[in-house]
Amino acid sequence: MQDSPNTFGIDKQKLLSALSHGSIFLSSLIASVGIPIAILFISEDPVVKENAKEAINFHLNVWLYGAIFGFLCLLLIGYPLLLVLFIVHWTMPVLAIMHTFREPSQPYRYPFIFRVV
Repeated sequence: MQDSPNTFGIDKQKLLSALSHGSIFLSSLIASVGIPIAILFISEDPVVKENAKEAINFHLNVWLYGAIFGFLCLLLIGYPLLLVLFIVHWTMPVLAIMHTFREPSQPYRYPFIFRVV
């Protein structure tokens, strides 16, 4: 059985959106933000572009909060905040990936982040 072009488009949309959000799992590498940036520029799908922008913003927020909480660790008050950041860093992208597979026509919006892009 052959897939219709529309089915292939939705599968591609799901894959690229999930790849954008999943790139945060490589966040110890600065190059991990390059994945959603590349997807932003090569994709023509507006939903994929929005998911890529949201993933870029999430990367920037994780790095910003990591730097702030890391600095606060010098004052011995940042350790609990780093634990919270670690949990958020791993759970929010999983929720975003699940959302892209459940509702591929709607971009995922991370709560409580600053949107620069």
